[in-house]
Amino acid sequence: MRVEMAWVALAARRITRLRVLAGLVGMHLAAYFSLANAYDVNDKLSITGLVAGAAQYQFLERDDGGEDEGGGALVFQPRVDFRPTPRDQVYAKLGFAAGNGLNDDTPFALAPWSADLEDDVKDINGRGRDYLLTTWYQRLFRNEQDKMLGATVGLIDATDYLDQNAYINDEFNQFMNQAFDSELLLPSYDIGAAVQWKTNQWSVHGVVMNVGENDDGNNYSFFGMQVAYAIATHLGQGNYRITLGGTTKEFLNPAGTTLERRGGISLSFDQQLGDVFGGFMRLAWQEQDAAVDFSALYSGGVNISGKIWHRSRDNIGIGYAYVVGGNTGIDRIQVLEVYARLVPKRHFAVTLDLQYMNEELDAGGGPTGWIPGVRLTADF
Repeated sequence: MRVEMAWVALAARRITRLRVLAGLVGMHLAAYFSLANAYDVNDKLSITGLVAGAAQYQFLERDDGGEDEGGGALVFQPRVDFRPTPRDQVYAKLGFAAGNGLNDDTPFALAPWSADLEDDVKDINGRGRDYLLTTWYQRLFRNEQDKMLGATVGLIDATDYLDQNAYINDEFNQFMNQAFDSELLLPSYDIGAAVQWKTNQWSVHGVVMNVGENDDGNNYSFFGMQVAYAIATHLGQGNYRITLGGTTKEFLNPAGTTLERRGGISLSFDQQLGDVFGGFMRLAWQEQDAAVDFSALYSGGVNISGKIWHRSRDNIGIGYAYVVGGNTGIDRIQVLEVYARLVPKRHFAVTLDLQYMNEELDAGGGPTGWIPGVRLTADF
């Protein structure tokens, strides 16, 4: 028995090392690809993308069944952009990944890195589709200065149109934790249509999607709308948004006896505070007729430009999120994340990241701990 346990422990350590190695390999590849720029086939067709690698390690103060361990992952997302006319655009984004980082092994309900990792890019939404994240056609019916009307149809991502924010939602260049990503409450990568309208400082976005499968195995439809107001003051640019979202009645209730709708509302603000500082806030609430892990989310933080140390491309982000549990056993989650993003050369960034999470369960207990990490990202 002792021999078998020793072999199990050794295998676990080797798997952990391989996962960390995957992230480190991704970092070296990111550095390599950073030498390349976007490839313009001609004036209408271009190929762009990103490659990113990350390694994280969790130190648990209260493990609740988890253990101290590390994980790494590599992500490669090429994009094709074809614009046959000034008003027409065809776009496709693919996602490839090696490893799931800590996301599969962490005891926390929120993912330490909210990127689309290995399991996320396979059998997307139960459709049997791998690697193809989005592909859509957009037509601009009006495209003038401060005025725009456009429609998009295809495989879309609701987070491209709803609950946006200048300082969060980019898991490759900003915060890594899922608490700071709008995909926590919005669907991605499925059949749908979006409408965008803008006039002067006001804009409205609408999204309709049919999603192949939820966690209950049911197909459902999603409807969302965002109204936003942009303002320019002596402090800088500010954006203030309200987003409404809801689904059809395809989600099990907490008892698993009936199907219910899901719906919610969010407020998302970002505001420049001079040349150096910026602030963000997101407040979100979700109905609890269906089984939901979270009923409310309150987050905010600051962005500090590297202009302070004479490197304008660098920045520091500090964010805090308080997540109120829903009806599936989570009482609350607190997340504190701090990152420093360094840009030694154009298109290439190194991010040092530190997260602290404290999760409380309705039944008592829950994991608490620190997750330091490093991430390298290159755009091309």
